[in-house]
Amino acid sequence: MDGLGRHLQIPELFAYFTQDNRQYLVQEFIDGQNLQQELEESGTFDESQILELLKSLLPVLEFIHSQQVIHRDIKPENIIRRKNDNQLILVDFGAAKYATKTALARTGTAIGSPGYVAPEQALGKATFASDIYSLGATCIHLLTQVTPLDLFDNIEGKWIWRDYLQSNVSDELGKILDKMIVGATQKRFENVGEILSLILSTYETEKPSTSSPQISQPLTGESEKEELFTFDVFTVDNSGNIINQTQESARQKIEDLGNGIKLEMVYIPGGSFIMGSPENEKGRDKNESPQHQVTLQPFYMSKYPITQEQYQVITGENPSGFKGKKRPVENMNWRNAREFCQKLSEKTEKVYRLPSESQWEYACRARTTTPFYFGETITSDLVNYDSKFPYAYAPKGKCLGETTEVGIFPPNAFGLYDMHGNVWEWCQDLWHNNYNGAPNDGSAWESEEKGFLKSIFGADRVLRGGSWYSYSRNCRSARRNCILAVNFYNFWGFRVVSSVPVVSAFCS
Repeated sequence: MDGLGRHLQIPELFAYFTQDNRQYLVQEFIDGQNLQQELEESGTFDESQILELLKSLLPVLEFIHSQQVIHRDIKPENIIRRKNDNQLILVDFGAAKYATKTALARTGTAIGSPGYVAPEQALGKATFASDIYSLGATCIHLLTQVTPLDLFDNIEGKWIWRDYLQSNVSDELGKILDKMIVGATQKRFENVGEILSLILSTYETEKPSTSSPQISQPLTGESEKEELFTFDVFTVDNSGNIINQTQESARQKIEDLGNGIKLEMVYIPGGSFIMGSPENEKGRDKNESPQHQVTLQPFYMSKYPITQEQYQVITGENPSGFKGKKRPVENMNWRNAREFCQKLSEKTEKVYRLPSESQWEYACRARTTTPFYFGETITSDLVNYDSKFPYAYAPKGKCLGETTEVGIFPPNAFGLYDMHGNVWEWCQDLWHNNYNGAPNDGSAWESEEKGFLKSIFGADRVLRGGSWYSYSRNCRSARRNCILAVNFYNFWGFRVVSSVPVVSAFCS
């Protein structure tokens, strides 16, 4: 299997080969003790140790799953506590497989370790939820020092792991573990992020007031605090009627910019999506073709377009035409946006940059495939745009004729606000007339087209998202705009991204 990417808690793969019809991996040596050895030497784990295990390994699983890989052999022997820093490392990817749609639909070889294998995996139908099951079975083994095979009553058809506990486990943790190891995949946690959010809200916070966020220690290994925030997500039909409303949650880290001004960076889980628009999408342009699959690693993106107060505290300037501390900074050219990223990086000693065009579209869509993250259309109740020119069968609405404060319109399912309308947002990429030859790994496309001439003022760059001045069709998730890098206007702004720390590891 090709490498899935780099992560601090995955050993680096140096080589892999086949000899005598056997496959071999040459991986980084992890100096430490696996959790089975730890269990045998020190006895059963308590609740705090299990929580430490979950908070450490769930983000690793989230990363692996974002690369469409299922580990398929999670157990205490395959989790090593590294000696030099006590970090938990997930090892042995020899059984891992890519979770393509074809692979998930096909019955494969039953693989894994007895007691830790989910029922569907035992039948050769492993899914991402199978890894959740195996991690849950690992936890109950560590809590009891009893093999998981003996913790399930086959006659009664239920888990009896609580009967073997040697220390108290709270009802909250018990319910989490029970849902991780339930036999039916539809009753199990849907994804790793759901478990992380539950742990954050249950263990890492004080009970919040109606106005205060929920604060937690970071799950990414960085020094900033993270918080879990909740929000409502709306879906509309092609007439603009709300047909669904759900409450979602996301994680964010907070950067202190000084003078009481904060920068909220939302965690965007990695994954794959189809970039561009289908040929039957109303209002599309041929530069949105060809549609192609892009696979991205997790990253952070600013919850809102950069505001005037954020821009001013970093640069000492505010060139915006529509003044307001919480309004997006505008009158921005691409070079202004890049300079802000450089100064922000210098101030914080972290790397901030403009998003790649594929990062922007992936983050905007938030796993949707419709023209807008709201669905088939938008309305002036959902987006700040020129709604005198509606999309599909939506009614005409207000046209404010100026920017609005960030965050007053509903977000998408990733927890990002104003991805449609308010201000166009600069991306890192050079402009290309179509997607032929575009990167498929989420990186910015900065190579020039053949025959492309750069002017003395700088090349054309990409803007995304539409603005208060835009017709509805120009606010679509796939819409692209081509502007000279030195040009500026009062409907051009930007937002920033940063990377999730991943270093020195590789997977087979």
